[in-house]
Amino acid sequence: MDRTARLLALGGTVALLAGCVSPGRPTPPVTERPGPQAGSPAVDPDDPLMGRSAASLIALFGRPALDIHEGAARKLQFSGAACVLDLYLYAQRRGGEPVSTHADARLPDGRDADRAACAESLSRR
Repeated sequence: MDRTARLLALGGTVALLAGCVSPGRPTPPVTERPGPQAGSPAVDPDDPLMGRSAASLIALFGRPALDIHEGAARKLQFSGAACVLDLYLYAQRRGGEPVSTHADARLPDGRDADRAACAESLSRR
């Protein structure tokens, strides 16, 4: 094989191999999940669990079983023999103190529980 034929063969091989390489997928930008927007009703004023600071919840229920910070969110989990109560806290405005904006209650076996009854049983400890 002469030099020109070898260069053409090498060029063709490189072109074929280049077609086998897929371009990398672009990484989506990481953004913080926004909490409640300012001016929007984020908490229910009729729900005594909503709008409370972490300090207020800890004073009511005692030391949490879990205290998890994830981005702008904070989750406090309180548990007792009767139920488990998860409270999610977000700041209502940038730089503001996070307050409870959502709550879930469940029985120890995982079934849903009444939030008010669960909170009442936990606050009696």
